[in-house]
Amino acid sequence: MAAGPKAPWGITPMRRSADRLRRDGLEMWRAGLEAVRADRLVREAFRVEGTKCLIGHEVLDLETIRQIAVVGAGKAGAAMAAAVEEVLGPELLEQKQVTGWLNVPEDCIRPLARIHLHPARPAQVNEPTAAGVAGSQEILRIVSSLGPQDLCLCLISGGGSALLPAPVEPITLEDKLALTRHFSACGATINEINTVRKHLSQIKGGGLARACRAGHLVALIISDVLGDPLDVIASGPTVEDPSTPEAALAVLEKYDCLAAGISPRVFGYIRAKARQGRRAPTAAQRACRVTNLIIGNNATAVNAVGRAAEHLGYVPAVASATRPEGYAEAIGQHLAEMAVSMRARAGPDCLITGGEPVVKLV
Repeated sequence: MAAGPKAPWGITPMRRSADRLRRDGLEMWRAGLEAVRADRLVREAFRVEGTKCLIGHEVLDLETIRQIAVVGAGKAGAAMAAAVEEVLGPELLEQKQVTGWLNVPEDCIRPLARIHLHPARPAQVNEPTAAGVAGSQEILRIVSSLGPQDLCLCLISGGGSALLPAPVEPITLEDKLALTRHFSACGATINEINTVRKHLSQIKGGGLARACRAGHLVALIISDVLGDPLDVIASGPTVEDPSTPEAALAVLEKYDCLAAGISPRVFGYIRAKARQGRRAPTAAQRACRVTNLIIGNNATAVNAVGRAAEHLGYVPAVASATRPEGYAEAIGQHLAEMAVSMRARAGPDCLITGGEPVVKLV
């Protein structure tokens, strides 16, 4: 936008130079990035004060905790894990026998004191891999080995679904890879993709929580899904799945998956699951108390940009989408029309939006 300093609505502001607009735009962008830095978000949500561990609104007595295990997956996993180690400090890392395993992209690997970062997929390739399967099985092993006096921290961020592949029998990694590629090409929303993923996984759709035998499981989640639906972010490994096998079948049929060459095993497994019905949790599963905490999302970044814009003298119009928006072409055209309209009249002079349109390959 080319408008100038704040002015009362109804009065046309002064115009800014192109160089000034460029500098201001970069400053706003950096403010948005800074607001959602993974290490910062973890430190804001997770603190230690004396013998107390504060996680969101939870206050845990460290003296009653025998061991802390840290697991999870996501593109921000390395920074989140490093922040957890920093908050706990060397003494607690040793006292609480802290151990951990996070599936992250290959270019995120760095040495940490107690938490292992596992290269679960190549950089820039958001697809499930055999390395991801191996890492997911190790995560399931770790959480199932814990006891009632233990605390499990689960760190979840964007890309978690592809980084946590654990296909159920008889579904293969190749089956899930074919599904991922087909859905990505035909414009399926993340909600639709994850609805199917959850019904084909040991770890998604609450599978990690069901496997966990700790007394308390706390998930710190950086949301990459509009509206922050806990069951959709990373396909909800710590959230009981509210979707049904019938819903997954509807998605498969909507995108002509059988005609596209998706294995009949996928359809057969989900149909069999529909006939079985939902199973009640076991006593061991009910014994693990689960807390899910969103520590950052799209709105966190968008609102930070809005505050920066105000500081720079703009009157921003700020909008953070809370649901799937449709195709990128239509969204881009709509935003361009809004910007042109704002230039032609007094009022807000800076358009700030965030969301996630979809792309259909042709």
